[in-house]
Amino acid sequence: MSSVTSQPDASHSPLPEQVPAWAGYPYPQPPPQQDRVTRFIQRTWHSSPLWAAPTAMLVCMAGAVGYTLATHPADANAGAAPSCLLKYTTGFTCPGCGGTRAAWYLLHGDLPAAARHHALFVFAVPFLLYMYVAWAGKRLFGWKIPQLSLSPGVIGVFIAAWAVFSVLRNLPWAPFTAFAV
Repeated sequence: MSSVTSQPDASHSPLPEQVPAWAGYPYPQPPPQQDRVTRFIQRTWHSSPLWAAPTAMLVCMAGAVGYTLATHPADANAGAAPSCLLKYTTGFTCPGCGGTRAAWYLLHGDLPAAARHHALFVFAVPFLLYMYVAWAGKRLFGWKIPQLSLSPGVIGVFIAAWAVFSVLRNLPWAPFTAFAV
């Protein structure tokens, strides 16, 4: 008997260098084509000065602070502006209800009242401010402030805590009625 060694048939099992990168698993997919809006935003981002993004965020934060101070949300009645549309239509306290009042009390230095209206917002504000200052300082001035990087697990735990907090503040019996605003 003669032994015949079989060679792989090139037409049935191509070598990786013969297969285009997008041909199939386990090869990667072709890069997605960007739409016009994405191309415009990327072009604008890359051609804008370094100070544009931090300044835009600062303007947005100043607008939110100005709106909060101008509307005086701590004195607003249930139907008065600013009003939460979800609470106004369903009666349920939404995950963000009390955030504007908490911001108003924070701006006036009343930490217990701010925490009473939205404890998780009050908890998150120092982290968000630090993240902004570290990012803007590094981008604008090259400061070496340590960046606060949140892992997906930490973000997931915060979102889960916020969800639990949102459910608890809608329960109609004690001790959960203390969370209602």
